[in-house]
Amino acid sequence: MRVIVCGAGRVGYGIARRLAGESNDVTVIDKSKNLIRIVAERLDVRGVVGNGSHPDTLAEAGAREADMVIAVTYSDEVNMVACQIAHTLFEVPTKIARIRAQEYLDTRYSDLFTRNHMPIDVIISPEREVSESIMQRLSTPSAFEVKSFVDGRVWAVGVKLHDDCAIINTPLRQVAELFPDLKITIVAVMRGERIWRTHADDQLSPGDQIYFIADRSDVPRALEIMGEAQRQARRVIIIGGGNIGQYVASGLEKLSSMKIRLIERDKARAEKIAETLHRTVVLQGDGLDRTLLREAGVSDAETVVAVTNDDKVNILSTVVAKREGARRALALINDVDYGPLSEAVGIDRFVDPRAITISSILQHIRRGRIKGVYSLVDGQAELIDAIALETSPLVNKPLREAQLPEGVMIGAVFRDDTVVMPTGETVIHAGDRVVLLTLRDNVKDVEQMFRVSIEYF
Repeated sequence: MRVIVCGAGRVGYGIARRLAGESNDVTVIDKSKNLIRIVAERLDVRGVVGNGSHPDTLAEAGAREADMVIAVTYSDEVNMVACQIAHTLFEVPTKIARIRAQEYLDTRYSDLFTRNHMPIDVIISPEREVSESIMQRLSTPSAFEVKSFVDGRVWAVGVKLHDDCAIINTPLRQVAELFPDLKITIVAVMRGERIWRTHADDQLSPGDQIYFIADRSDVPRALEIMGEAQRQARRVIIIGGGNIGQYVASGLEKLSSMKIRLIERDKARAEKIAETLHRTVVLQGDGLDRTLLREAGVSDAETVVAVTNDDKVNILSTVVAKREGARRALALINDVDYGPLSEAVGIDRFVDPRAITISSILQHIRRGRIKGVYSLVDGQAELIDAIALETSPLVNKPLREAQLPEGVMIGAVFRDDTVVMPTGETVIHAGDRVVLLTLRDNVKDVEQMFRVSIEYF
């Protein structure tokens, strides 16, 4: 596949690295000579210096032969025009644009991004994606990773195991025997820097980070068994009143029992969001100010969420908040180098918007009937939600006979409004939704499983 990526920032670099690593023909466009030099030196891609919305630049990047344009520059307008030019002049089949400004995404203007107006096939809104991820983390505070699939019916959860976990030193084949009513499949284990898909004889150790796929209703019990009983926050402080902070506050307001305080440094912005929110108390000031944090009731807060546009402020403000008595801290961190630092300074969870945006884009890049994708451990593995077709090698036979690749583990099957935890005897039918884990080396195999073959027609 020939792909043009407009923008060589964190997201553009991440997408280019992932696609180039899967043997795609990738060209990256950016106005910065320095960024293009870095991309060309570090990745197996071609770099073009220029504006991605200019016809000559797109032509130089090979738009006439491209299968896809992914526009993820820092400018919404450049991203939109790049897609328009790619469609009008070069007839590029698939156009994906990252759009941040919520004014463009207002439902009143839903006809804007259509083939007859501005032909963008997929719009990625990072703020909304990140906000939804934070909301899921808040609903499951004991997990370090949460992602929902199949319209929220199936959840994939990452949790770190401690000494008091009930399934430590127990072969995984016995977990189902010990808890027969628990709809859960442990699909992967990360120990140190290594991640692998699970096998029936694997035994878990304290400190392991595991990923399991479960019926949504079974997640609380699963976490309790693992020694991570959920205690949903009743008092939350949000630091940062940008789009993400406002979205999170608005979402939390729907939980009637929750008390919410939001701190925003800019006075005009604080006044604006105070008018749009209903039950959130908005305080104007610095999230690093101990006096203001105390006024917000930090000593009684179960969770502090820092979502400003400055990583350092997010890290420091959550550290200060925890020292002032907050039970848990969640920080938005853009710089991947700060991620490992967060746990060392006492931050309980961090959210990487780059990884979330890349996962959203991958969902639309993956070939086959793929409904959802979530990238794990910087692309070492992926969680995939796909629809089984009549021509798939998975269907109409017991899974033990399906000859799945070594790096693939099926976690759940959704059929007839029911979540089924698969066994070797499970038979997948055409039309079933299948949620699975695949290691990076087997992504192509999974795509092939869910592609429409020519015989289908």
